[in-house]
Amino acid sequence: MFTLASLTALLKVIVIDITLAGDNAIVVGLAVRRLAEKQRRIAVMVGVAAAALIRLLLALVATQLLGIIGLRLAGGLLLLWVCWKMYRELRTPDEMDEGDAPAPSSLKAAIVRIIIADLSMSLDNVLAVAGAAAEHVWVLVSGLAVSILLMAFAATMIAKLLERFRWIAWIGLLVVFGVALELIFKGGTEVFEQI
Repeated sequence: MFTLASLTALLKVIVIDITLAGDNAIVVGLAVRRLAEKQRRIAVMVGVAAAALIRLLLALVATQLLGIIGLRLAGGLLLLWVCWKMYRELRTPDEMDEGDAPAPSSLKAAIVRIIIADLSMSLDNVLAVAGAAAEHVWVLVSGLAVSILLMAFAATMIAKLLERFRWIAWIGLLVVFGVALELIFKGGTEVFEQI
């Protein structure tokens, strides 16, 4: 079980997780930045649980996913839609009267945005982790768990930063937009090669 090859694979998986967790954390942070503290915790927990489920399901069929041409393109387009929603939200003023509260649908909207974004962004993470884990199933499961924990921790921290420094939200949006363009480019290339 714990061989040099499996430990090396685990190290690769953790490096991949650290590298890719930032994108997901930015999306979650942007989605929950306007929520009250209690709602923020709920949205992050639900988002993390959904991310865990999505990544587990994607990991179970990772090799089959490699054969689906256009899946990355569809994920990129979906993430582009999430970017548009975030852009529109960032352009609206944050100022509310003291008596105003976030709309009741804010928590639901944040959770939906997190799930959609994670669905589109998890594909690269799962494929990279599955490739690095090779035949070591425990490494794959451990890697997915680490990526989920990193996302949850980083998302809360990022949301607090976004609350204090609005300009960081714009940088975060550019990062997520870059990921969407990368997915569209890679997916479009795959589709074009098949024509």
